[in-house]
Amino acid sequence: MRTDMSRKFVVLSIVFNICLIASNLFDIKIFTATPLTLTGGLLIFPVVYIINDCLTEVWGYRNTRYVIWTAFIASIFFTGLSQLVRILPASPIWDGQEHFDYIFAADLRITCASLLAFLAGSLSNSLIMDRMRRASRDGHGFGWRAVISSLAGESLDSIIFFPIAFCNIAVRDMLVLMVTQILLKTMYEIIVLPVTAAFVRRLKATVR
Repeated sequence: MRTDMSRKFVVLSIVFNICLIASNLFDIKIFTATPLTLTGGLLIFPVVYIINDCLTEVWGYRNTRYVIWTAFIASIFFTGLSQLVRILPASPIWDGQEHFDYIFAADLRITCASLLAFLAGSLSNSLIMDRMRRASRDGHGFGWRAVISSLAGESLDSIIFFPIAFCNIAVRDMLVLMVTQILLKTMYEIIVLPVTAAFVRRLKATVR
């Protein structure tokens, strides 16, 4: 692997990790976009799948799988560190413990659901993307590959996450949440697809 390829791969991998950890933190924020109620993580989590598509298209499933596992382990490490810091005795001169707990005292069930859903969804997204890329004789059709693989990955992500994280709500409400999240994340990717495709073309031109 040439130096320029390594540098670009590393940078995308770092951004991938940052977006995943940030989206988990941003999920704490709930906002209203009439008539929908959404989490802040929705604004950045689709970027994880977009970078996943870029990495797979240029460097293949094997290398992308490494990045996904790295992000998974990094998220677990970050969660563990945040819990360690949270249980440290607060100084009498600091009155922010309640707010700190609100951010980092995440329910273990939700955390596990989020990580498992990410791992399964991201790996399936990358695998489908790679298989479609290999089946394409001319290498064209990135847009279709990106949308179809992301739709499959995000669907699996939601199918795993919501039943575990929101097992205490009505099935109908859960299904509404799942479908809404899947559709919005897919629409997000479709909207930015021209930018993603241009970025991938530039990547391919510089690393191959």
